Parts: sequence; structure tokens; C-alpha cells
Amino acid sequence: MQPPPPLPPSPHHLLPLRQWSAAARANLVGVFTDIDDTLTTEGAITPDALQALAALKAAGLHVVAITGRPVGWSEPFVSAWPVDSIVAENGAVALLPLPGGRLQKRYQQDAATRAANFARMQAVLARIEREIPGARRATDSAGRETDIAIDHSEFTELDEDTIARVVALMRSEGMHATVSSIHINGWYGDNDKLEGARWITRELWGRTLDEEIDRWAYVGDSTNDQLMFRSFAHSIGVANVARFVPQLEHLPRYVTQGERGAGFAEAVRAVLAAR
Repeated sequence: MQPPPPLPPSPHHLLPLRQWSAAARANLVGVFTDIDDTLTTEGAITPDALQALAALKAAGLHVVAITGRPVGWSEPFVSAWPVDSIVAENGAVALLPLPGGRLQKRYQQDAATRAANFARMQAVLARIEREIPGARRATDSAGRETDIAIDHSEFTELDEDTIARVVALMRSEGMHATVSSIHINGWYGDNDKLEGARWITRELWGRTLDEEIDRWAYVGDSTNDQLMFRSFAHSIGVANVARFVPQLEHLPRYVTQGERGAGFAEAVRAVLAAR
């Protein structure tokens, strides 16, 4: 896959959302968004964020949530939220809502590859818990099919050195590793949030994301969003992204005043105000 069109270097400071030009916002066809601490606040989606999703759909925009959360955890939300899809496990598997409350799963890897990788990942997960004091699998691990996750901020607090040790061990085992606002995720395969966005754009609409990436916005909050921050000209960090700025090589273009769900709703108001 070719890299996305090059962008100028990220600014050394975050631009306030009001500097996002109305002309650029007017041409958007859709919004990709992270979930934890972007749509959610204290672990639950807030009414203003849920209403913002509905407003995007009512305006005719595509809406896709892309998350490091497991597919099992995501299932209750894909039908309850007004979204076209939830792409879970950092781009590996998509959930699509169907009529009558039914769901469809689509995977980037075939069943044999998933089974082989799952066995390898469970061995790595056991090694992490055995060798790194304090490291514990995320409580949502039972719903994971294509990755593993270590909790660092949801129910278990890990310091930066311990987080770095977990990441290093995952990578020493040949895994991709990334850090979200709550978990350290590791997996085998070429998927990531950007590849997940490209994939779901092809799957749902038969289009090539890189050819229209300047007509999409991305909203996120943490280090596992920085590939999206780098790739999308219209990238927005909710205000709590400030926690991760020291670790971000690629910053979002713009930042909201509000945190978490309130920040997402603020970004959506900006999108819709230009239409």
C-alpha cells in the first residue's frame, strides 16, 4: 500500500479549532473517530457525543469509529450508535450493523492466520504477565480475537517505564505495539488504524481513501492515533490529548476546548456549521 499524500510537518503547537477554515470543513464526506476518551467520558458515551454522531449521519456524512477495543466489546455499540461501522482491534476486524439489529463481522486476516496468530499472542500475553511486575491483561481481553491488551490506565495504573517495557517485549516477539489512552495493544499482521480506515472505505463504498483523504476528518486523543494525525489534514485532538503531547511525534492539526465526548461534540459542531 502506498503511503498517504505527504503533509507539511505537524505544527509545534496545537491550533485551536476555530482556525479550521470553513471552506475545508464544507467539503467533508465523513468522519473517522477514536472511541475511548474521544467519544466516551469516564468509560461511557455522553449524550452530547451520541447526539453529535446522529447529527453527522443526518447531514449525510459517513461515520466510522476506529478503536483498539476488542470486537466483542464493540458489538453492543455498533447497532446502538448511529455509525456506518466500528472497526475494532486497531483495524483488524469490522462490525457492520444490519437490518433487524443483526451484525456482520469482516476480517482482514483469514481464519487460519487468525488462529495461528491467536496462539502466538496468548503465549506473549502470559510472558508479559510473568516477567513484568504489575502488568495485567485488560479486563476486556475475553472479547479479543486478533490482538492482546495490557491495562495501563483503565483499572490498573502503570508508570511510563513499565509501559515502555511492555511495548519493548511485544516488539521483541515480532508484534506491532501501540499505546492508547487506557491500554497497550499488541498484534501480528499489517493492520493499524490507517489501514483499517482504508479497508473499510473500500469495503463499504468501493472508494480509495488516499484519493479523498482531504475530504475526511479524524478525531482522537492519544499516541495510538498519531498515524491518523499524521495522515489526515483535518485531524482533531480533543483537549485531553494534551496528556500525550510529550510522547507524540505527530500532533493533530487542531485541538478542541472541550475534553472527551464534549470535545467530539465541539468538533462535529464545527463540521456541520460549514455545511
